[in-house]
Amino acid sequence: MKLKKLAHLIALIGVASPVLAQQVQQEAPIARVEITGSSIKRVAKEGALPVQVITFDTLQKQGITSAEQLMATISANGTGADNPTSGNNVFGPDADRVSGGASFASLRGLGPNSTLVLINGRRAPTHGKSGKAVDLNSIPMAAIARIEILKDGASAIYGTDAIGGVMNIILKTDYQGAEASAYTNITEAGGGNIHRGSLIVGHGDLNTDGFNVMATASYTKNEKLESRQRDFANGFQPARGLSPDTTGTPFANQLTGANTALGTGFKVPGSTNTYLQANPLSFQGKCDTVQGMSQYQTELWKDVTSPLRSTYSCAYDYGGDYVMQSPSEQANLLLRGTYKLAPDHKMFVEAIGSRSQVVSILTPAQISTSLTANGVNSAYPVGGPYYQDLSSFISTFDRTKPIIYKWRANPAGNRTQENTTESARLLVGFEGTVKDWDYKFGLSKAQSTSHMELLDGYVYTVPFFKLLGTGIVNPWSVDGSQTQAAMDAIEATKYRGAFQTGKTTLTQVDGTVSGELFQLPAGKLAMAAGFDFRRESYLYTQDVAAEPILLSPGNANLPKATRDVKALFAEFIVPVTKDLELQLAVRRDDYSVIGATTNPKVAFRYQPTNWLLLRGSANKGFLAPSFTQLYSGSLDGELSSGVIDTVGCAAHPGDVRFCAPERFGFKSGGNQNLKPETSKQGTLGIVVEPFKGFSASLDWWAINMRDRILNRSASIVLQNPVALSGNIIRNADGTVDYVQAGWINTSGAKTRGIDLGLRGDGKFGDGFKWNATLDGTWTDSYKFAEIPGQPYKEYVGEFFTRDLYLRWKHSATFSVSRGDWNVLVSNNFASGYKDQLPNGGKGTPPAGFDPDVSSYTRFGLATTYKGFKNTSITFGIQNLFDRDPPFTAHNVDDVVGAGWDPRVADPRGRAYTLNLTYKFF
Repeated sequence: MKLKKLAHLIALIGVASPVLAQQVQQEAPIARVEITGSSIKRVAKEGALPVQVITFDTLQKQGITSAEQLMATISANGTGADNPTSGNNVFGPDADRVSGGASFASLRGLGPNSTLVLINGRRAPTHGKSGKAVDLNSIPMAAIARIEILKDGASAIYGTDAIGGVMNIILKTDYQGAEASAYTNITEAGGGNIHRGSLIVGHGDLNTDGFNVMATASYTKNEKLESRQRDFANGFQPARGLSPDTTGTPFANQLTGANTALGTGFKVPGSTNTYLQANPLSFQGKCDTVQGMSQYQTELWKDVTSPLRSTYSCAYDYGGDYVMQSPSEQANLLLRGTYKLAPDHKMFVEAIGSRSQVVSILTPAQISTSLTANGVNSAYPVGGPYYQDLSSFISTFDRTKPIIYKWRANPAGNRTQENTTESARLLVGFEGTVKDWDYKFGLSKAQSTSHMELLDGYVYTVPFFKLLGTGIVNPWSVDGSQTQAAMDAIEATKYRGAFQTGKTTLTQVDGTVSGELFQLPAGKLAMAAGFDFRRESYLYTQDVAAEPILLSPGNANLPKATRDVKALFAEFIVPVTKDLELQLAVRRDDYSVIGATTNPKVAFRYQPTNWLLLRGSANKGFLAPSFTQLYSGSLDGELSSGVIDTVGCAAHPGDVRFCAPERFGFKSGGNQNLKPETSKQGTLGIVVEPFKGFSASLDWWAINMRDRILNRSASIVLQNPVALSGNIIRNADGTVDYVQAGWINTSGAKTRGIDLGLRGDGKFGDGFKWNATLDGTWTDSYKFAEIPGQPYKEYVGEFFTRDLYLRWKHSATFSVSRGDWNVLVSNNFASGYKDQLPNGGKGTPPAGFDPDVSSYTRFGLATTYKGFKNTSITFGIQNLFDRDPPFTAHNVDDVVGAGWDPRVADPRGRAYTLNLTYKFF
């Protein structure tokens, strides 16, 4: 935007919108601090934007020790798959398959890329493998002083990737003394326990000694929680519309095919239908005699095109075999030294390091054998020791021919990955005041490196399929046992060892000056100006080739890519009248490989009386494509048969080249032609304090985005041949050469809602004090289109395979204290939504099927006692009433969780917490 137009925009909004304010502090002057949302130091209770503050004391009393638990308590955060539990599943083409057990913030549900995470106001490195956002597991939780969440776009203040908001994690500084803390969290039902120990030491008073040095260290261990340890995690509840669609069973189902024992199909007496799979246990009604298996529920899964698939098959509840909490360990270290250079000047050096190790455990691989796949005949041979003869059930069964089958390869073991992420940041900073002008300057270097090792369950495809073709392995073992010779042969086909590595780096130089320029009739004009120069890099490599390894989570290599970002910004606080104040800001970011963008922001507060405040903001945003979206390497693949070229077939009816092609090839990967995502957003709010000790805030917010970047599969491209015609590459004769899948710019998104904040405190009785808080978010609308040109669709309250957009979420606390005692009651609530129908709405729900997933609410109770010398003890109960997650009938192939949804609920159940803190001096 040209500067003249920018000035006109700021002036217009400023004059037309005198409706923003934050309560003005009326007491004597106190120390100024920098508030998230502004670079100008001011009195702490001032500020024009809605900022939620979460203190360390609140986190400790609620027993929150992990990033996943923290984000579940923030109502403005999205309800999505950006946590280790959900991230283990596929979740469609937009999923981040290399997140490696990371946890991300996603304010307003716009995705981790659109939320800026800061540590003490400065950027942290993005996750080593994913490269898309800061892994919150890398934050030293024990060193947190408070967390400030800006629920408004802040591209003009902090940078272009702050469209959804800013999460500023403020760490402890200038600590004196020594303090040790031990914490344990034990579930009542067993499994999923959490333990943490931390130590903080510091020496030196900055004012009297002229220096301070401090260090914190913490270690957290999360134990494994398996689905089989919770009764509600059950994927076979057909009376409620839930049953597995997976026929890759531990006791294999036979498949049909030319020149196989079942031929191209079979019939049963009394029926004219042709069936495609068979299992002797199904014919006998004994599927459930094998653990995890059940009779395939045809009514739930049949549709018009395939009404009888798998009728005589068994199904496998692999969702009920899922690991709901991966075993993990996190270690964090913070070192900080501050030196007073002069009365108003100081220098500090800060080093932050973390190491996170997460073991992701997935169910064994599902495989389908064939007569010719990958150049290998993996069919079970005639005359093999375990040959399964179905002629007593199927008269056309040809025992002279081999068997092909679908099998859950349990003898190969669970697919197990170990993800180790090491992050570090070194910062040298200077802060001070010169003639009433504040300055700060910093030079930092940060990096995050993530490694994945495959520990078990991954086999080389060709050797493994050759082994199956020998008949040594028994795919029809009722108890899953194999001979030692078979187990040794399977072991010989496995790959164990280093698999992939990712690394991000960030080098940054930044500086800001702020102060008061001159006196205006209504007060002094304050301003801040600064710069932010940084170099970002990312690389992703496969330590071994992924293609030969069956179902390995490999991506194409991305050689090291680097870009420079140069930013200049300015901010003004303009007192228009005694009651009206404007915040005007503008920032220009110049990306070396994308281009430059200028983003303005206007915010204002208006306080006509001492009990009423009106506030609002308007701003623009710009989100550059990530390294992965731009540069990830190209992967070649093939679509299965049955996919047609709808455009070509319409033009050439009956031509098999268009209407019945054998296969379609496709390519996927990065797209260097991507445009940035852009946004416009605004807020309008009111704060009232009708009497001392109580305040309420109500803030309306709206965000419009354009050119969203999504990952589209080859199937989606072919289903939208007009809108995505450029992604279907044709030969000279019009036939499809290949389909270009991967990252594209789609249409936009529009979301609106209201944030509610309630605060109260007071005294009663003989020395009792009480405090109450509530932070809630009402999402009125969340609409977007997945394909350019398509109409926007409403998703609030509807099932979706990536994120859920819930109507209402809140987090509330109520505490009472007297003397050395404190009691805290907490509540978290998430509203219900429409459930996924069987087979995406194509199946037949059972009678009485409930199409709604109920709401989910949890209460917590914690008691703290500080009566012992230098000691604080907190005992708590999480999920006080032992509320199970609400039932959902969604397909576990779309969203992980058999009968429950980890995007909404905590599977651990009632848990008891104990935190002991001791101050040595």
